[in-house]
Amino acid sequence: MTKFRLAHLGLVMAAIGFTAAAPIAGFSSVAYAAETVRAEIGKPLQEAQKLAAAGKNKEALAKLKETDAVGGKTANETYLIERTRASAAVAAGDNDAAAKAFETVINSGKLSPAESSKFSEALAGIYYRAKDYNKAVTWFQRVLKDNPSNTSAHEYIVQILYTSGKYAEAAKELQATKNLSENQLGMLANIQLKQNDKVGYVQTLEKMAASYPKAQTWADLLQRVQTKPGFSSALSLDLLRLRLQLGLLTKPNEYMEMSQLALQVGNPAEAIKIIDQGYKKGALGTGSDAARHQRLKDLATKTQAEFGAKLPAAQAEAEKAKDADALANLGYALVSDGKADKGLPLLEQAVKLGTGKNPEAIKLHQGLAQNIAGKKAAALTTLKSVKGTDGTADLARYWTMNINRPL
Repeated sequence: MTKFRLAHLGLVMAAIGFTAAAPIAGFSSVAYAAETVRAEIGKPLQEAQKLAAAGKNKEALAKLKETDAVGGKTANETYLIERTRASAAVAAGDNDAAAKAFETVINSGKLSPAESSKFSEALAGIYYRAKDYNKAVTWFQRVLKDNPSNTSAHEYIVQILYTSGKYAEAAKELQATKNLSENQLGMLANIQLKQNDKVGYVQTLEKMAASYPKAQTWADLLQRVQTKPGFSSALSLDLLRLRLQLGLLTKPNEYMEMSQLALQVGNPAEAIKIIDQGYKKGALGTGSDAARHQRLKDLATKTQAEFGAKLPAAQAEAEKAKDADALANLGYALVSDGKADKGLPLLEQAVKLGTGKNPEAIKLHQGLAQNIAGKKAAALTTLKSVKGTDGTADLARYWTMNINRPL
């Protein structure tokens, strides 16, 4: 029997890239260990390889059909034929031929573990591109069995389950995964919305805001917490403070409401800053209500001038009465006015008294004041200690998220 020696036959994975449009990228030919095959196999096989190298992949597939007519092929001959066919079929866009060739190569037992994993991933990609999702999942699962840390394979399994409407299964896969990507968290949030899982949806939004902060995520999250059962209306100013910090205030009435609430709690310095920002953003000082905006600005300026004159008496009265709420309000107002050295001690007194209408809200304000004063570590420690079911703990957690990773 005449033998035909192939010195440069074989294909290895050049790259496998995963995108929604094309789950696999091309293969490139490289030399590997020489193999000996019969001439009636080797000649058309070598010609097919040359055609593929020249980009004539359909012609290469046609040439390989000559080898199909040869009987009694050895396992090695079959392996070399199908490995060549796999490359040419992928490049030619013939998914059916590529899939069959890949399965034969993978099941040949001739691939190294590393190669086997790569070929399995490529085969899964072929099935995914052909929209044969059941087979795609089967092969992606095989990839994960060999390499549990393969994130691409896992993402495709979840995407297939989601696309197929198997939301519960997709959610289960995602929830079992650590360190979800932004896209994975977004998919999980969409699933939870479809399943009307409000609690789970908010938890996922929190993860997105903490790791991948975006204005829309924060806006949705704060809207959800505001409408949460039991949320205290007394925290309206605190919610607006966070919205202002995140740049989510856009309407004139929002700036007006927030500055008025700041004045009501005796913090004219904060009210002035809010109004100034409203003017800077163009939300205030324009339109038919421009005069009203100016009146509010004048009131805040006047109240701030009075605040300094009345402070000594107000502080003495609050300390004598051990009025935690009054001390906390004065302390926050002083910090807002740039006088942290005087304001923070008053907040500390208020927290220690623990007799305010909402002691947890006072701790929340202490943490915010510490952050304003540039004491980040102290602020985070204080905010972490805030408890409560009326929204204080939620806001403290959200402020912590924003301090750690600002929008």
